Amino acid sequence: MTPQEAGEAPEATYRNALGAGRLLLQRCDETGRFFFYPRTISPFSGQARFTWEEASGQGTVYSTTVIRQKPEAGGSYNLALIDLAEGPRLMSRVEGIAPEAVTIGLSVVAFVGADEKGEPLLLFRPLEETP
Repeated sequence: MTPQEAGEAPEATYRNALGAGRLLLQRCDETGRFFFYPRTISPFSGQARFTWEEASGQGTVYSTTVIRQKPEAGGSYNLALIDLAEGPRLMSRVEGIAPEAVTIGLSVVAFVGADEKGEPLLLFRPLEETP
């Protein structure tokens, strides 16, 4: 039984998978295209026919900016638009390097972190290329 057959909302399916350390994306059954943010119908076909598939987690920074904050407020961080290898674009942060070092075109890979409340959060880090 699929999550939608069980009556689970797409947001819950996504969050539950993220909590288990998995990045799931919806794929339109009619067009084969992936989409994000989780929804009840495909934005491509207008139908509620889609499947959940595990994403590679690989992506490229499309755009980035630095949000400046005082150190006592957590310090500066970046906010980036990431183009996933599967096609969708989403907003997140790139961790593990200085906010100013995040550049357009940077190859990144997803990981699951946590927000201030301990809820799972999709984040990215630079993809380390091995020789």
